[in-house]
Amino acid sequence: MERLIFATNNPHKLQEVAHILKGLFEVVGMNEAGFIEDIPENELTLEGNAKAKAQFIYSRTLANVFADDTGLEIESLNGEPGVFSARYAGQGKSSEDNLQLVLQKMESVGNRKAQFRTTICLILNNKEYLFEGIIKGIILTKKQGASGFGYDPIFQPDGYSESFAQMPMELKNQISHRGLATKKMVEFLIKGSQ
Repeated sequence: MERLIFATNNPHKLQEVAHILKGLFEVVGMNEAGFIEDIPENELTLEGNAKAKAQFIYSRTLANVFADDTGLEIESLNGEPGVFSARYAGQGKSSEDNLQLVLQKMESVGNRKAQFRTTICLILNNKEYLFEGIIKGIILTKKQGASGFGYDPIFQPDGYSESFAQMPMELKNQISHRGLATKKMVEFLIKGSQ
């Protein structure tokens, strides 16, 4: 089975993606690949951060690697937190702090439309490929559900009555931004290996 390094230290992301790619590829995280340092995310776009992370690992291993960057983009907040989603409340703050800041900023806002967007950069045999997944939904007025991570308890995708944090992982993986981007990458990888 072909091995892919996923340039992340986030165990939740790794678990989600490994679940999607199960049986097709062996997905290992940065720790398993021997990297314990965090990769700086200094770019101003999701695409830029995904490329920077993939290039960082590729330049040190020359192994096939992919990296993602994800942002929650809220219409009434002019696309915030966007590329700053993981550090919205400031450096060293928790994902709970980030979530609470969004709820606070959205307290008296009528337009609750938002989307999650993931960009994946795959470096395969020294060539770069980009894949994107988007899911639209709304920001809830309070947390709902205990599964998932990050903003999952306050994001309800269009067409569903529950938040990401209330969904079983199988369903979330089928419809989520990361799931959609990963599926595009998997289809590309399968097509390329035929």
